[in-house]
Amino acid sequence: MPDRYPAFVAVPRAVSTEELAADAWRAILDYFISNRDRHIALAADVGLTVGSMRTLLSLDPEEPKAMRALAEDWKCDASNVTWLVDRLEERQLVERRTSSTDRRVKTVVLTPAGVALKTDLLRRMYEPPDGLRALPRADLEALVRALGKL
Repeated sequence: MPDRYPAFVAVPRAVSTEELAADAWRAILDYFISNRDRHIALAADVGLTVGSMRTLLSLDPEEPKAMRALAEDWKCDASNVTWLVDRLEERQLVERRTSSTDRRVKTVVLTPAGVALKTDLLRRMYEPPDGLRALPRADLEALVRALGKL
């Protein structure tokens, strides 16, 4: 939380809900940014760039995605999708397939190696940072309840 709300002081009622929401969002974002090195190290540990890791994590093993749909989802140019998919294909983590409904359309699907790596990455990403582990149980319960409402 920002310094204006020390842990031992209740949030003043004079603070508007909008200000409080902004402060909460800032605290969440600052926390994620302060932990970004974990994601960079994790990607490097498995020989991926952060972009390649995000690409791998965004693919659903049960549902091949058209290259065009990926570009739309990721809000980027199709050439960027091609470049990212090429890198993962070189590692045999994904493969391109022809769509079953339109042979002009190429889809991307995770290979068994891609599914295994995605599973491992998610397991490792879901390991809480030390700062979160250090919070008292009551704070963790309140945090889980609050975030669950989002």
